Amino acid sequence: MTKRVVSFTVNDEAREITVAPNRSLLDALRTEAGLTGTKKGCDVGECGSCTVIMNGEPVNACLVLAVEAEGARITTVEGLQAADGTPHPLQDCFMQCGAAQCGFCTPGILVAAKALLDRNPAPTTDEIRFAIAGNICRCTGYSKVIDAIALAATAQEASA
Repeated sequence: MTKRVVSFTVNDEAREITVAPNRSLLDALRTEAGLTGTKKGCDVGECGSCTVIMNGEPVNACLVLAVEAEGARITTVEGLQAADGTPHPLQDCFMQCGAAQCGFCTPGILVAAKALLDRNPAPTTDEIRFAIAGNICRCTGYSKVIDAIALAATAQEASA
């Protein structure tokens, strides 16, 4: 199988990786790009652990071929924090609200929440629920997650 060079921007950094044409974006991000924050859960698009933002939209990276990311802008959970390592306000709110337990689903939920707040800075509870509906968490029961996202929206609105 002939490998292909794929160029994209991930977390505001231009990247070029060489991958087999059947390589998923998830595997390419974790292995070729060394970004292991994006988790591999079900690998069939059911759990949302692998959620990344691609060209402004949340996607399951396990369902996207790496070659489809040619020229794309991608944000992973590593791209949420500031350059100096300061946590993103969403991450702070998750900590304040106790919204993460085992943490396996947390990167995907954080990225899905970031995509929501980017397009809708003041979501309703129903809009928050809908935005994270594709992210399965077996630990939290979602109440604290929803509270954390709502808190981040309020904090974001207050600082604007």
